[in-house]
Amino acid sequence: MTGFVFGCLTPHGSQMIEELSVSSPRLMEKTRASMEQLGRQMADANPDVIVVLTPHGLRVEGQFSVSDSEHMYGQLEEDGGIVRMDCRVDRELARSIAAAAISRELPICQVNYATSEGPLSCLPMDWGVLVPMHFMPEVPIVVVTPSRSLSFADHVRMGEALTTAAEASGKRVGLIASCDWAHAHDANGPYGFHPDAAKLDAQVVTLLEENRLEAMAEFEAGFIDNAKPDGVWQTLILAGAIPAHKRRVEVLSYEVPTYFGLLCAAVSVTQ
Repeated sequence: MTGFVFGCLTPHGSQMIEELSVSSPRLMEKTRASMEQLGRQMADANPDVIVVLTPHGLRVEGQFSVSDSEHMYGQLEEDGGIVRMDCRVDRELARSIAAAAISRELPICQVNYATSEGPLSCLPMDWGVLVPMHFMPEVPIVVVTPSRSLSFADHVRMGEALTTAAEASGKRVGLIASCDWAHAHDANGPYGFHPDAAKLDAQVVTLLEENRLEAMAEFEAGFIDNAKPDGVWQTLILAGAIPAHKRRVEVLSYEVPTYFGLLCAAVSVTQ
C-alpha cells in the first residue's frame, strides 16, 4: 500500500509560466520561484501518477467529474508565447476513484470524448491543470473537477474516496489542488473590488499555516461570493485526502500581482 506521497496547493495564473510573460517577466516572479520549488519537491517524491483538482475542468452540475480518456491535451497562448501539453491519463486510477466515490454515495461521472480508447480519446486540458503541471514531473495524470452545488462535507468525503483509490492502486500518487484565491482585489479587474478579498485570503494563509484546512468549510456563502475565490472546494478535497494528522503544510509564498491572489503551499505526507 502506498497512496499519496506529496501534495501541494498551486495557483494557475498563466503568467507565472515564463514563456507566457514575455513583456512582464517579473509580474509573477515570486510565485514562479515557488512553483519551481514545488516541482522539485514533487519530483523528489517520485510519483507514478498525479491527481489534479481543478475548478476549470469539465463542470457537471451536481456531480464531481473525473477524467476517463486516454489522454488530455491543452495549449495556452499569451503575450506572444505558446505552451502546449499532452498528458496520458491513468484510467485505472480514474475508474477506481469513481468506484470509491460511488461507494460513499457521492455523485460522480467518468468523462471521455470522441472514442472509448485510442488517440482520439482526448479531453481538453484546462489551464487549471496545464499551468501547475508545467512545473511538475512528466507522469500520467487524473483530473477531478468539483461541483459547487455539492456541500463542503461532500468535498471532504470526495478526498477520502481519493485516498481509498490511491492506496488500493499500490502506486505512489501526487496530489495538486489547483487554486487561485480571491478575485476581487482590484477595482479595474473583471470582478471589481471588495474588501472581503483581502480578508478571505488572509484567513486562508492563516488556516494553512495552522494546518486547519477543514475550517474553510466554515466560510459563509456571502463571504465567498464577495471575495470570489476558486480554491475552497479543491482545498477541502485535499483536506479529506490528506487528513491533518498525516500532513505538514508549508506556505511558500503569497502575492497579489494582479486582481487575484496567488498562493503556493507544500503538503508533506507522513505515513
